[in-house]
Amino acid sequence: MDDIPLSLLFGSLFVLLLCSAFFSGSETALMAINRYRVLHLAREGNRGAILAQKLLEHPDRLIGLILLGNNFVNILASMISGFAFVRLFGEYGPLVATVVLTAVVLIFAEVAPKTLAAFKPERVAMPASYILYPMLRTLYPVVRVINMAAGLVLRMVGYKRSENTDQALSQAELRTLLEEGGGLIPDGHRRMLLNILALEEARVEDIMVPRSEISGIDMDDSAEEITATLAAFPYSRALVYRGNVSQVLGTLNLRELVNLRQASKIDHALIEKHLRKPYFIPDSTRLPQQLLLFQRQQRRMALVVDEYGDLVGLITVADILEEIVGDFTTTPGEDTRRIHHETNGDVMVDGRIPVHSLNRRLEWDLPTDSARTFSGLIVSTLEDLPTEGTELTVDRYWMRIEQVTDNVVRRVRVRLLAEEE
Repeated sequence: MDDIPLSLLFGSLFVLLLCSAFFSGSETALMAINRYRVLHLAREGNRGAILAQKLLEHPDRLIGLILLGNNFVNILASMISGFAFVRLFGEYGPLVATVVLTAVVLIFAEVAPKTLAAFKPERVAMPASYILYPMLRTLYPVVRVINMAAGLVLRMVGYKRSENTDQALSQAELRTLLEEGGGLIPDGHRRMLLNILALEEARVEDIMVPRSEISGIDMDDSAEEITATLAAFPYSRALVYRGNVSQVLGTLNLRELVNLRQASKIDHALIEKHLRKPYFIPDSTRLPQQLLLFQRQQRRMALVVDEYGDLVGLITVADILEEIVGDFTTTPGEDTRRIHHETNGDVMVDGRIPVHSLNRRLEWDLPTDSARTFSGLIVSTLEDLPTEGTELTVDRYWMRIEQVTDNVVRRVRVRLLAEEE
């Protein structure tokens, strides 16, 4: 070593420090990179992403390779620095080499490259994969021996390696990803994706039209009354019953009827001819499952029954789709026909609206475990039938009852309280 020029020793030391920085930064970048981003780029044919994905398929081998290279260059760097500083400082050389090399390695070969890799993992990991992947193939026998020895040590302390390395995201994690990291996705699309995830938490009873609000055609009415009802009917499908909605005869697609202007052709026989057998579903069915059932059954409307078989409501495909994409028709200042925004910031809400829908449309967080409708939530909170003028507070929401009809809260003024209130 005495014959080697100091310039060559320090040049070699500089190259080894660059290698150490490469291994340190590569390790951080490959561990911090978004694996779903890598998978996406790999499917698009990005060569660096393909190599990075192959490396990440076996993280134990990758870590073994990086640590092998990092420790080798660091130990070799310490030896060379020791020889060089002994020639410069004599017997104090090892101490000076230890202090200087520790500071240089810590700053330039550890902290700086790892910080850069943590903030820009994709920029570091992709180019590094071109070097690491061939190295892994070349040094695989050595890496294999190192991994086997490490595995033996882990088994000695009671660790057993599991073959299940599934990195799939749960629904909660995917929801968090969309909420916090969905900046590249348009707001409307992100809301729809979040609404799809929220469907799993909702059931048919949460969004159905309650029995008391079901409109239909009563076959006990005269032909003239039925014609007038059909002419003013706001929907394309109608429930047909006799006497009351509990005596369901079937469902009617109004498009299958002749032109409503020809009143003479609308009679009971014509309606019965076009009736379709009613489709009943339990009120506990989850919305994603019901959407699939609508598709399989080729239905657009279903009657909801409770555990006793009694009719409790009605639901359509449009009701479920609105939970995903929002309301199909709105007017300025209104989110739905049951929600009206006042000029002073208050919101006038129909008590019959489902709490689940209210939370989705206004991005509120009212509790949904105690009642299905907003009116039911108020009654369960007060533990009594409210009267007009009654005020109450539920979590962050101040409410005032504006209208009560037939023991049902019809209109409620709601105001979101400030944190200090």
